Amino acid sequence: MRGKKETQVTMLSLVTANDLVPEDHPIREIKPMVDKALAELSLTFNLMYAETGRPSIPPEHLLKACLLIALYSVRSERQFCERLQYDLLFKWFMDMNIIDPAFDASTFSKNKERLLEHEVARGFLETVITEARRRKLLSEDHFTVDGTLLEAWASLKSFRPKDGSGLPTGGEKNPEVDFHGEKRTNDTHRSTTDPETMLARKGKGKEARLCFMGHVLMENRNGLIVDVAMTRATGTAEREAALEMLGKVPRKRRITVGGDKNYDTKDFVKSCRSMTVTPHVARRETSIVDARTTRHSGYQMSQRIRKRVEEIFGWDKTVAGGRKLRYKGLERNGLWWEITAAAYNLLRMAKIALAQAAKGEPCSAR
Repeated sequence: MRGKKETQVTMLSLVTANDLVPEDHPIREIKPMVDKALAELSLTFNLMYAETGRPSIPPEHLLKACLLIALYSVRSERQFCERLQYDLLFKWFMDMNIIDPAFDASTFSKNKERLLEHEVARGFLETVITEARRRKLLSEDHFTVDGTLLEAWASLKSFRPKDGSGLPTGGEKNPEVDFHGEKRTNDTHRSTTDPETMLARKGKGKEARLCFMGHVLMENRNGLIVDVAMTRATGTAEREAALEMLGKVPRKRRITVGGDKNYDTKDFVKSCRSMTVTPHVARRETSIVDARTTRHSGYQMSQRIRKRVEEIFGWDKTVAGGRKLRYKGLERNGLWWEITAAAYNLLRMAKIALAQAAKGEPCSAR
């Protein structure tokens, strides 16, 4: 029997947004962790705003919005505000009523300076990592480090000589530019769109692009992120950032760190050993890492597990929208990188909790 289309609008309804979110959805595991982390940052939020004046959008809403943008592949802050108007799951996650209007997209840009000044994204990431440590999900002894190129929001046409020569002729908005026969390097050229970007390429035979470099320090038990960094794409940025992140790892005994062949250099290996860190890095043909390290089974295990860091980069570039960065400048992109790392950890922790519940194992989250 053919059903009839009902055109009568429901006047009253007892259904709430909470009733429409599935009970086994990972977002239900993520929300209490986010609320707990934001509650611990309440004192920091108080310092961000004046005691008097017109009330602004709560910073809790802004951080939750950034997490939803990463988790649900929303391509822009403006699109998020449009979707917030009708997406009940988004309103439920942000503790908003169904009839509450979405805030304006300009709110993000106005509050980014506050978030940067008080290092809110870094504090939020550290709070999430502390929660993972409380749940005994982190390895305190074995880590992996790696870096990846992140394409900047700048065109190669903007990469022009620092002395001001070579400007395109004509008044067109997008003029044609011929680079043939011109030698362009980071020493002589700079992007007019984002001066902090640098020309870099992934390897020999690959095209060069304007990039920043994102760095991740991962623990080897569950593949969670314990630290991140965003730097300019210099030739030595990977190793320098790795040493800086390893120096901040709390430890009472020697730890290990896995890495690819880019870390198999004399300076990096010696610096690691001086920090009581055993470098389990992949060996080059002329490697400084000898059999004293490679003969142990732990070295082979580190080499297998270190490949999981590529899952983080893959998620960041596909789901979280990091294939091409949305912001200009190192600071703003660094803020996005830290929030994205927190979102990845929250998703991993939620899936671990759901897997433990399915197996009937005791979950430390409850």
